[in-house]
This record gives sequence, structure tokens and C-alpha cells, in this order.
Amino acid sequence: MTAFARQESQQSWGSLTWEVRSVNHRFLEPHLRLPESLRELEGPLRELLRKRLSRGKVECTLRFVPEESAQKLQVNQAFVQQLLDATAEVEQLMPVSESLNPLDILRWPGALQDSRLDMEQVKNEALRLFKSALDDLVAGREREGKELADMIEQRLVSIASVVAEVRSKLPQILENQRNNLKAKVTELADDLDPQRLEQEIVLLAQKADVDEEMDRLNTHVQEVRRVLKQKEPVGRRLDFLMQELNREANTLSSKSIVTDTTQSAVELKVLIEQMREQIQNIE
Repeated sequence: MTAFARQESQQSWGSLTWEVRSVNHRFLEPHLRLPESLRELEGPLRELLRKRLSRGKVECTLRFVPEESAQKLQVNQAFVQQLLDATAEVEQLMPVSESLNPLDILRWPGALQDSRLDMEQVKNEALRLFKSALDDLVAGREREGKELADMIEQRLVSIASVVAEVRSKLPQILENQRNNLKAKVTELADDLDPQRLEQEIVLLAQKADVDEEMDRLNTHVQEVRRVLKQKEPVGRRLDFLMQELNREANTLSSKSIVTDTTQSAVELKVLIEQMREQIQNIE
């Protein structure tokens, strides 16, 4: 489902801003953009996403702007010493290499650290703010889900109407087909065995009998309605039901003996496809 949420927090040590977007996707695919100083939050953030969402491509962007008065850069001496030791070891393996200059070292992630800023406080606030943004995102997806459910219900009503129409016409369709077959056979051979003719008519009626398909279509329609009322994620279950509805529509089309049932099968397939496209957006 498509949704967007934005949350901002202004503190004495600086500001945090979360922007969270989700677009349609069959599975959950999170993308996190975090400042280097908050990179270790990626694991907890992914866990929060997994608990709240099951589908969608979700882009999460965090902006952190420290307050200048709260910053004091300090060299991480232990880390820099490790860099120098590693450089010396590489020089022994590659004598022609050049030593790192001080600016190269300072550019290295982790070489400089903030001695005044309490990063644990920043991380806790970033997690709290993310949960709030996630609440907004889920609420937006729920609103969209209700609209999609209304659209699907309209298509289900149309499918049930088509099924009822085919079922009401079926006796007349079979009777017309019986009369047409008798007329054609009579033209070809007046002395055709009547018993043989009746057998052919019975076989034709059996082949054209779609009562079972009509029953299954109605059953699947009721199951879709039941699933839509559930509180847990139902997208994949609805995907399966769309396949089953489409299977019955194809069977109806293959058994069609008159234009009426062919047109009804086509109409059913159009309605099912419209639902299937929207169900890709459902959690």
C-alpha cells in the first residue's frame, strides 16, 4: 500500500527527522538511510518494521542535525592508532605505498567522535520517533485498505450477479441446444436411431453443466468477504482466492456452448483481474 509519514523532534542537542514511505510490493522490502553515527540502529529498526508490516517497499530516511553548541570533536586515539598500525603493516607488504596523511585519517569513519553529545540519548529518541512515524504510516495504510475493501466488495457483488444470471439462463440454454441438435440431425438423417440421439443430447448436457462451477464461484466470493474482515495480514490469502476464481471462470469459458455464457465468462475474468490488481496493494 502507498503511504507517507513524517515525524520531527527538536532537542537541546539537535534535531531528528524521519520520513517513511511505502509503495506496493508483494513482499516486505525495507530500505534504510541513516547517518553514519546512528548506523547501529539498523537492526532494531528492521525488527520494528517486521513486527508492524508484512508487505510493501518501505523507504525510511533519518536526518540528524546536531546543535553546534553541543558538539566538540575529539580524536578517537585508540581507533587512530589501529589505523596507523594497519598502515605500517600494509607498507611492509607494499613498500611503494604512501603513508596516510592526517587528513586521510580524520576522514575515516569513527576517527572523530563527539565528546559532549550523548549518542545513547539520540538513539533512544530516534527509535521513539520512528515508532511514532510507523504508527502514522500504518494508520494511512489502514485507511487505504478500507477503500480497497469497498472496491473489492463492489466487484464481488457484480460476480455474484453474473453467476446468478448464468444459473437462471442455464435451463433455457440447454433446452435451446437440445432443440438445435435435434433439428440439425433431422436434416441429415430422418432414420437416425432416436435412442442414439437422446444419448448425444445427454452427453452434451453433461458437458455444458456448469452448476458445480457456479457453486464454487459463490463459495469463493463468500470466502473473499470473510477474509477481508480479518484483522491480520490477508494479502497472500486473497492472491490465492483470485487464482481459484479465475480457474472457475476459465472452466466456465471452456464449457460454454452459447454466446451468453462466453460473454459471462469474459465479464467474470475482467472483474477478477480488477480485484487481483488491487489485492497486490493489500497487506
